[in-house]
Amino acid sequence: MSNFKLHTPFPPAGDQPQAIQKLEEGLKSGLRHQTLFGVTGSGKTFTVANVIAAHDKPTLVLAHNKTLAAQLAQEYREFFPENAVHYFVSYYDYYQPEAYIAHSDTYIEKEAMINAEIDRLRHAATQALLTRKDVIIVASVSAIYGLGSPEEYEKVHVKIEKGGVENRAALIRKLVGIYFERTNADLNPGQLRAIGNSLEFMPVNERVMYRIAFEGDAIARIDQLDPVSRAKVAEPKSVFVFPAKHFVTNEAERLRAIEDIKLELEEQLAKFKREEKPLEAERLKRRTLHDLALIRELGYTSGIENYSRHFDGRKPGEPPHTLLSYFPHKKDGSADFLTVIDESHVTVPQIGGMYAGDKSRKDVLVEYGFRLPSARDNRPLRFEEFEERVGQVLYTSATPGPYEKAHSEQIVEQVIRPTGLIDPELTVRGVVETGTYKGQIADFIAEAETVIKRGGRALATTLTKQMAEDLASFLREKGIKAEYLHSDVKTIDRIDILTKFRQGGFDILVGVNLLREGLDLPEVELVGILDADKEGFLRSETSLIQTIGRAARNVLGRVILYADVMTGSLEKAISETNRRRALQMAYNEKHGITPLTIKKEIHDIAASMRTEHQRTIDELLVLDTLAYKDDPKAFIARKRMEMTEAVEELDFETAALIRDEIYKLEGTGPKAKKPRTRKPLSGK
Repeated sequence: MSNFKLHTPFPPAGDQPQAIQKLEEGLKSGLRHQTLFGVTGSGKTFTVANVIAAHDKPTLVLAHNKTLAAQLAQEYREFFPENAVHYFVSYYDYYQPEAYIAHSDTYIEKEAMINAEIDRLRHAATQALLTRKDVIIVASVSAIYGLGSPEEYEKVHVKIEKGGVENRAALIRKLVGIYFERTNADLNPGQLRAIGNSLEFMPVNERVMYRIAFEGDAIARIDQLDPVSRAKVAEPKSVFVFPAKHFVTNEAERLRAIEDIKLELEEQLAKFKREEKPLEAERLKRRTLHDLALIRELGYTSGIENYSRHFDGRKPGEPPHTLLSYFPHKKDGSADFLTVIDESHVTVPQIGGMYAGDKSRKDVLVEYGFRLPSARDNRPLRFEEFEERVGQVLYTSATPGPYEKAHSEQIVEQVIRPTGLIDPELTVRGVVETGTYKGQIADFIAEAETVIKRGGRALATTLTKQMAEDLASFLREKGIKAEYLHSDVKTIDRIDILTKFRQGGFDILVGVNLLREGLDLPEVELVGILDADKEGFLRSETSLIQTIGRAARNVLGRVILYADVMTGSLEKAISETNRRRALQMAYNEKHGITPLTIKKEIHDIAASMRTEHQRTIDELLVLDTLAYKDDPKAFIARKRMEMTEAVEELDFETAALIRDEIYKLEGTGPKAKKPRTRKPLSGK
């Protein structure tokens, strides 16, 4: 019996049954590479979910951006509500890597705004892999970046058991030893506090608190508490507590690593001396000795990952531990899990491009004395290393790339949709025409207004971020509810925008590249591709087919391509779309099928990424928005008074909630930090 319990209200249909059967048979026969060549809206995720349930092995699903990963995680949670489906992406909302620009003698310090909730989800993912078999991890390409050793991470966990012999001081030392921080204030993930004859802590992988009550040198009771109301939720008999950080090393290994780092420092200083680089030598010596002092005293320092090779005991050039290391492996070391690469035509090249960019930056830092040479080994996997560390791979895409086509031992086509929907009707319109047509923007607005009147939505794709912002602003000036979406919009905000779009919060979404792959928006009836004849990455055959697919989930879906010239990419995209339409219409006619728009529940997929604090603020905003609109000044004045009263009563949590609600209503608040730069020790 499979460990995975697939929940679905409908059986496979269209091309899904044959695709599921072929892929399952391919896995059973040991095929290493397979491709699911499925048109947009054909239910590729559902097909893969059936394959996962039948294959019955832990599964890694790789996506090329956080938004798509979040959507996929939500879909797999719906399919497998009884199993462990987790989300693993970079925990940086903003990240500026450490770098040095030699020609201007400018050093850029590492800057990071860490999203604590995403960090919690990362820990939940790794802990699930070490404790369960029914696990699906949906990850971005951060899965190929360095992560602490799974053996050390698992080895140093703390088991707390009711009735166990343990005094409070000893347990505090154990938790501090696995990087929990002690506090006297409200708990955050990875923190603990001592209260009376009890100990409270919040693990990094759950939104719960635990209170450990002691009687002498024994644990009398374990209470699981709600972190907001502090109400008792459960009274477990035991709790396993994993480290608060992924980079974990025991005392003996840490001392060995410190000696190795010192030895490498001596070698590099000698090299700089031979090369007559006193400035670089002094810079490296100061930084490394400072880091070693912190590691010796605290067990941790900012940037400790740059010394990961020494802590792991790896040789120079050996690849780091990554998320892939946490998945199960056979006795011979080969992977014993399934890898699904979603939108593979984008994700595969992205995986392949990570190493070179990282190496180029690290080489400069090493050359100018900002890092030891071993910092190069804190890196993403090379593509060939990634290939070695995954087992059987299933690629999914509506437009498979050259790599998948060349390596797949079986390509399974899924053209017929379960709903009977056919690919959208295409119309090509010249940008410069006479008569009533007055340009692509005016024409798109006229077409979109017709769609909006009957309750539909529209997408417009532009070539640049500035064009997307300007068009959204222009549409709003025309009285049309519109928003823009591009890579500068924060992760959670992007997901919020997509959710509100589906809910009808606005009618037109304008974007650049993010509108192409994997966005499931069945409410969209019209897609306008502006400047469709501007040959290039955003208007290549693959990009055009993907963009056309955004209208393929609605029975009224259609696409207008604004172009004066018929480029090669346009011809190929139109030809492939028409080929699929012909197959789909013939199938529908043969089986007497009437196409139906996809019906898909609207979930706030950002909810799992918000903190309890943020969710509470959102709830307050819903309740207070009307009062604010009636008299903004009086409302804000009253709120400020309530905040002051809360502070006087030492109720800082309530005060913080009121403060952040005021920020949101007024559109104010602290600004994101800009990357800091400073000149190095040369003083140039």
